[in-house]
Amino acid sequence: MTETETNTYDVVVLGAGPVGENVADRTRAAGLTTAVVESELVGGECSYWACMPSKALLRPVIARADARRVPGLRQSVQGPLDASAVLAHRDYYTSNWKDDGQVGWLDSIGADLYRGHGRLTGPRTVTVTGPDGGERVLTARQAVAVCTGSRAALPGLPGLDAVEPWTSREATSSKTVPGRLIVIGGGVVATEMATVWQALGSQVTLLVRGKGLLPRMEPFAGELIAEALKEAGADVRTGTSVESVESVTRENGTVVAVTDTGDRIEADEILFATGRAPRTDDIGLETIGLDPGSWLPVDDSLRVDGHDWLYAVGDVNHRALLTHQGKYQARIAGAAIAARATGETLVAEPWGAHAATADHAAVPQVVFTDPEAAAVGLSLAEAEQAGHRVKAVDVDLSTVAGAGLYADGYQGRARMIVDLESEILRGVTLVGPGVGELIHSATIAVAGQVPVSRLWHAVPSYPTISEVWLRLLEAYRDA
Repeated sequence: MTETETNTYDVVVLGAGPVGENVADRTRAAGLTTAVVESELVGGECSYWACMPSKALLRPVIARADARRVPGLRQSVQGPLDASAVLAHRDYYTSNWKDDGQVGWLDSIGADLYRGHGRLTGPRTVTVTGPDGGERVLTARQAVAVCTGSRAALPGLPGLDAVEPWTSREATSSKTVPGRLIVIGGGVVATEMATVWQALGSQVTLLVRGKGLLPRMEPFAGELIAEALKEAGADVRTGTSVESVESVTRENGTVVAVTDTGDRIEADEILFATGRAPRTDDIGLETIGLDPGSWLPVDDSLRVDGHDWLYAVGDVNHRALLTHQGKYQARIAGAAIAARATGETLVAEPWGAHAATADHAAVPQVVFTDPEAAAVGLSLAEAEQAGHRVKAVDVDLSTVAGAGLYADGYQGRARMIVDLESEILRGVTLVGPGVGELIHSATIAVAGQVPVSRLWHAVPSYPTISEVWLRLLEAYRDA
């Protein structure tokens, strides 16, 4: 291409991950012409380096762990996992890092795909530099939606550049099982990847700067998962900071982490799972008066403060860095863009049409470790910090009949946070095998602000683990 092409659309979407795809789906359904710009694979981080590969890796691990707790099956699953089969299963769910299917879906909804690096070059304008170096200028009549997501944030440690560390991308896409793996961090990525690679044959050392794992959940969640990782053979060290890293014959994959106590821990790979940063550093924010590399604050319709044409959806707005929340936001943003394009008045109801209210009080999350941890809403500490007068009600999941049938020696815990003034739930946390499938019932209770008195008449089926709801309500009634 020798000259710049210019095309005009109603909507330009920057980023073709699940969030960008859903924005495009909603704006196209409303009859708005839509362009989607993507510099990597259509389908984004979730499809190729996060949700899908990580859960494909974790599923065999969790299934084996569950089977080992079932009489009559336990002896059949004592051997090691077939690592090559697990990695092949992961490759299948990433479509071998090819995006033909996702591209076909975009084409089916009538959105135009532009491959290349997109940058804002002024209000309502995105310039795309293609793989061939040519440029296309896309102008938006109605809206530009920034859906570029987030990336792994690496600390400024001495020696880090030389050791070629893993981030979440390498951890979910590695073709081989490292003999020894150091994991730095205590959050979701760290705990899930420690679970995977320990089960696949790595000797994992998990180094956590804080007091425990999963610091954004109730403390017992991290405690139970730490115990399980140790039982699986991982070395879990809390209250431990890494001061530097060193390369030792790195061509053979050897790296050394030096801790604040002077310990030198050697491994074949080192994973830093130390947070996320917005992918907004090189998308032209400076051309519209915003700071490159910053999170983008938005209102409940996902419109960026001070810019009536600019939307930031998903991770980039820092509301809830979860794929399901980003897709939820995308549905809201697409509807809001369409409404404003036709002069329709924005409303929160019905169907939460134009307001992402779930981001404030009812964000669910599942950590797919063994045991699983699932939570929605506020923890006890968060509820108290927010000024709510609350009571925490705890139940040992081993007392629920369905849990014992699910697995011999079932261990887990449930907590609900009850607002003592309104008698609704502010939050629920569940830890134990299989609890990920229970969290939606808790989400409905929290999001719907269902009174405890009404939950009493939502009768759980017997004998299932869901009977924990009855036990929680009984404990609250009898307290």
